[in-house]
Amino acid sequence: MKLAKTLMASVVIATGLGGVALAQDDTVTIGVSVPAATHGWTGGVNYFAQQAINRLGETYPNVEFVFASSPDSPKQIADIEDMVSTRGIDALVILPGDPDAMTSAIKQVKDAGKFVTVVDRQLSIDGVENLYVAGDNPGLGANAAEYIKERLPDGGNVVILRGLPIPIDQQRFDGFMGSIEGSNIMVLENQFANWNRDDGFRVMQDFLTRFPEIDAVWTQDDDISLGAIEAIKQAGREDEMFVVGGAGMQQIIQAVANGDALTPVDVSYSPAMIATAIELTTSHFTGGIQVAGRYILDSTLITQDNAEQFLDADSPF
Repeated sequence: MKLAKTLMASVVIATGLGGVALAQDDTVTIGVSVPAATHGWTGGVNYFAQQAINRLGETYPNVEFVFASSPDSPKQIADIEDMVSTRGIDALVILPGDPDAMTSAIKQVKDAGKFVTVVDRQLSIDGVENLYVAGDNPGLGANAAEYIKERLPDGGNVVILRGLPIPIDQQRFDGFMGSIEGSNIMVLENQFANWNRDDGFRVMQDFLTRFPEIDAVWTQDDDISLGAIEAIKQAGREDEMFVVGGAGMQQIIQAVANGDALTPVDVSYSPAMIATAIELTTSHFTGGIQVAGRYILDSTLITQDNAEQFLDADSPF
């Protein structure tokens, strides 16, 4: 898959020999817990998780997977408790919907002697997980800021539509603000749009009403971008500004590839990282490879020149 080939940069991981290699007649059970597909990115997470489970299940018949997709934290906690007490998992791969609400439950899984891989969202206690797999959140913000500075060398007015008030949002925001420091880029306002298309539309409508001069919009997420773009078009102001999003949604990347003036670039943050986490965790048991530490996937600026590399006709996101 073209997209997966782009996710090999910026790797910080500790590996070595000495892992838990399965004997031929041994079996291992790996639990995989992700949020429900409530928006585009988590829809992609569910899709890539299932793909990895199907592929690895065929390759390693002595590895069993237990998959759960949960709409909220209480259900996700109940799912992982069931994985430990009823299904007897040896390892847990989890993308916590709300990391603060999930930290205690995940620590209990680790304290029970299970191998724990956390994906995307850092827990509120350091050192709980064996392996952490995520995108480069500070880089996502910094790369967006660098492009906006390049497009507006004499300065300009920017509005920011943030995600949710959780650590990865703050990392992206801090990366953006750090990169514009010392420039003439002025942030008029920032508001949370909850990584949601409808909220993106609502927040952008408010910005358009309050600010007569906006040169650029940074949305942090492509679902938010779609809502913001619709609000800009309905206001008839699409010739006044451009939108920089994040995550690598196929609809946005296709617009970039087409040379759309309102959406000139995007920044990658692929939901396929869940597949990377499942593969690495499986290799800990099947390959005799010790996997521990942090695996950070590069956040790449997607332009018209390289957009083709990120297009994937099979991807749901």
